[in-house]
Parts: sequence; structure tokens; C-alpha cells
Amino acid sequence: MGTMIYKGYAARIEYSDEDESFIGRIAGIQDVVGFHGDSVVTLKAAFEEAVDDYLEACAKVGRAPQKPFSGKFMVRVTPEIHAHAATMAEARGMSLNAWAAQALALYR
Repeated sequence: MGTMIYKGYAARIEYSDEDESFIGRIAGIQDVVGFHGDSVVTLKAAFEEAVDDYLEACAKVGRAPQKPFSGKFMVRVTPEIHAHAATMAEARGMSLNAWAAQALALYR
């Protein structure tokens, strides 16, 4: 499993043993845009073509294409978890936001 980036869009890539090919889907948008290829070269070309086709199709129908996530989100946790996270961030000389971003990055 991996990712590819093109024009600000990221794709999640998986390998299908059954189809003996790579299968991708644009991540971070609700529209479903998929593509596939049997090599890295064909997969990359298919991904770029899928993004370009998606943008072109949206323009044709007069609809703004969905944008990938902005990087901002709000998380609700218990007061105890909030306090622990704030303490851990302070102990490391970090803002709570920077600490949380670092913690989330560990699970990429």
C-alpha cells in the first residue's frame, strides 16, 4: 500500500493479487475516482489521467471539483485525554497542535 500525489490530489494504492494489477483511488474527496495499472509507469499515467479527467468532467458540468482535505480538523476527547496530551506537549516544548500532528504522523 502506498500513495501518489498529482495536482494536490493523493491516491491510495493497493495491489490486487486476483487481478495482478495495482488499483488506486483518489483519497480525501467524496467523489469516487479510481484507476488501475499493471506497472508503476502505467499506474502513474492512469492516476494523472484520472485526475485530469475528473477536473475536466467537473468543468464540463459547471461543478467545482472537490478539494483534498485542508489539513484542519477538530477532535473531541475526554478532559483527561486533553490534559494528558497538553502535558506531554508542554514537556516536549511543543504546542498541543504540533504534538498531536506528530502523534498522528506516527500512524501514516
